[in-house]
Amino acid sequence: MPLALWALVIGAFGIGTTEFVIAGLIPAIAADFGVSIPMAAHLATSYALGVFVGAPVLIILGGRTARKTMLASLAGLFVLGNLVTAVAWNLEVAIIGRVITSLTHGAFFGIGSVLAAEMVPREKRVSAIAFMFSGLTVANLVGVPVGTWISQQFSWQVTFYAIAAIGLVTVAGVLTLIPASPKPEAKPIAHEFAAFGNAKVLLAMGITILGPAAFFTAITYIAPMMTEVAGFTDGAVTWLLMVFGFGLFVGNWLGGRYADRALMPLLYGTLLAQAVVLFIFHFVASSQLASVLCIFLMAAFGFATVSPIQKLVMDKAKAAGAPTLAAAVNIGLFNLGNALGAWLGGAVIDSGWGFTAPNWAGGLLSLGGLGLALLSGWLDRRPASGKAACATAGN
Repeated sequence: MPLALWALVIGAFGIGTTEFVIAGLIPAIAADFGVSIPMAAHLATSYALGVFVGAPVLIILGGRTARKTMLASLAGLFVLGNLVTAVAWNLEVAIIGRVITSLTHGAFFGIGSVLAAEMVPREKRVSAIAFMFSGLTVANLVGVPVGTWISQQFSWQVTFYAIAAIGLVTVAGVLTLIPASPKPEAKPIAHEFAAFGNAKVLLAMGITILGPAAFFTAITYIAPMMTEVAGFTDGAVTWLLMVFGFGLFVGNWLGGRYADRALMPLLYGTLLAQAVVLFIFHFVASSQLASVLCIFLMAAFGFATVSPIQKLVMDKAKAAGAPTLAAAVNIGLFNLGNALGAWLGGAVIDSGWGFTAPNWAGGLLSLGGLGLALLSGWLDRRPASGKAACATAGN
């Protein structure tokens, strides 16, 4: 992979760490500011909202800015947001810092995806996108536990200072490693939204929402599921989440390695496999060994879809002339899927179905994503079939 991609990997690592580490910091932040745990949890929900809103806004505002300059500016905004959170004197200021940080998320991954794909030959484009996303998976494996440990040893503020330092490294990496590119041609704002009128783009984005939402439905409630049903101790949840993080890492490698050869078949297979694993998980959750295996597999199959879906959206949007905006919005839709999964998992538990119910609910979401993928593949084959028929008739 080109050396320049490492700047994107470092940025993805920082973004992934700041997004997910908050779960381990909320109790300390709540105690510091004298607020309840649910109030402090607004630091997480405000981030998700900022990702969803910030992606299209920043892509449109920066539409006439060279990609290298835009990436460096986003990394600088990332540093600012984490510093604001670190120095916050109350929860409201900390939330402002989180929102500032979140604005960079979708735009960075959106522009980074396009750049990563352009830096390599066509047959390696999904691999390049997956390589960038590997920073996100390593964040779950290393960044989040280390960030939580720093908070426990020093303070949660030091964790955010450390993340800001990662942002500074990203700025330096972008400025020194990413090749210069000309400013994009000025286009009307309406043109940027052209891709969203394309049925194939919307189908791909639908897969974005349902596919990853499936494993978030289960993993959001993994702690009560494992302690109440499987009989693990509270302390075991930490290493179970590391198993999940390792599954994300393997899945990202799987998606990047094989999607360049057969993108749609890989999507069909991983979405189906994820559904099967989640359905099985519902029935075997009382077994500790089976639970560990299912946690790993649902993460692996679930995240194997991420880089292929991102490439699918970019391909479909490219014809409409707005691949960068579509790629950025798609990152926001991943977060929307996460929220959908968390809500659905909570809804089935509240309905009295038990702590294992999020598993079968997630399986249904995965089957929904598979249905959209099959429909997308069918639409892709229709024009080719029609042309073939016309050619046969002409002969």
